[in-house]
Amino acid sequence: MRAPHHHSTHPPANAYAHPYDDVGALGDDGSAGPHGPPEEALQPGSEQRSAEDDSWAPPHHGRSDSSNNRRRKRGRFAGLPFALKAVCGLVVLAAFLTIADRWALLYAESRAADTLKDRMKLTAAPEVEIGGFPFLTQVADKRLDSVRLTVPDVAADRVSLARVTATAHDVRLNADGLTAIRGADISRLDGDVLLSFDDLNRELGASQVKFTGQGKDRVLARGTLPVAGHDLRLRADAHLRREGDRGIATEIGGMRLDIGDLATYRPGSSASEGLHLTREAAADLTHETRKAKALLAVPSVVRALGVPDSEVREAERSDTALSRLTGRPAFVRQAMGLNLVDLAVEQPELLQRLGFDPALLDALPRLTRPVLADRLSLGFEVPEPDRGQVRLRDVRVREDGIQVRIEGSGLAVGGS
Repeated sequence: MRAPHHHSTHPPANAYAHPYDDVGALGDDGSAGPHGPPEEALQPGSEQRSAEDDSWAPPHHGRSDSSNNRRRKRGRFAGLPFALKAVCGLVVLAAFLTIADRWALLYAESRAADTLKDRMKLTAAPEVEIGGFPFLTQVADKRLDSVRLTVPDVAADRVSLARVTATAHDVRLNADGLTAIRGADISRLDGDVLLSFDDLNRELGASQVKFTGQGKDRVLARGTLPVAGHDLRLRADAHLRREGDRGIATEIGGMRLDIGDLATYRPGSSASEGLHLTREAAADLTHETRKAKALLAVPSVVRALGVPDSEVREAERSDTALSRLTGRPAFVRQAMGLNLVDLAVEQPELLQRLGFDPALLDALPRLTRPVLADRLSLGFEVPEPDRGQVRLRDVRVREDGIQVRIEGSGLAVGGS
């Protein structure tokens, strides 16, 4: 009889171990149980992966790394705030200096304008512009680059200068500071003087004569002139010419006064001057028998016309002969050549028959060429300075007036 088999409590060493036995043998902290390490620890290559896992660690984003980054940023941009502050400070300082310089400039220009107004006795203060920048350094150096002066309405003898503009260059100051400028020396000066036609119309023409430009050196005068209660049409030409280095003068020519359509008066003593019938008035004698016979009754008129005595006597007896005499083309031309001023002395009643006012005939001879030329004269002279020289450089006629360019050198203003 076979003996009963007794089971051992410990399996053989080579017995197969179930994998769940190993899992159950693990402790709570994941350490190996009594049967050794887990199964994956025994797999081929597991030692190499374990070493690699131990050498790699994920990046840590803790507080220490953030502090390092901030320190690096502060080191990189540490100089920027100071540079910005320095630049802003320089800009503010430059702005204050510029404002102070401009205020000093405006103050100096205002003081200069008031001083010139008082010394020149002007109705309004002139405009003063001081060039160059900065101004305060120029004052400290007692030397200005340029000073531009504009003076309106300057009296010049019989006319007013509408505008005087002058620019002084290289001005050396005689001064003790900004408020104690006693005078100045001017190395070079250039400027313009304008005689406005509007002012000339008001002052010379008394709003009845208008001046307009014609070409480079010619001024036309057109308007009316009251003479003995009659408004006579005035025509004259003024040619500009330089008079020395500092003055301009006008040569008045082509002066004539039109007495309606009856006659024209040209002051002077030549054959073409005096009082003459117009072409229309001379042609009307052909149809006005009474006036024609009155002219032929004066021996001086007959001699001036060059009409033979026989024809004159025949014309006095026959209107047909008179019409034939006055109808000749030469008669109109010869009648226009008669100087009626002479007839006004010899035969005043004859001119009355022709339609002339005796008062007008008495006033016209007093309107001589010098009298009319003086009334229309546009000349003036640049004042001579105490030191240095000023002379005219150019004179020309513009649309709005007469422009005179001047230049000077070695001038002194005030005490020096």
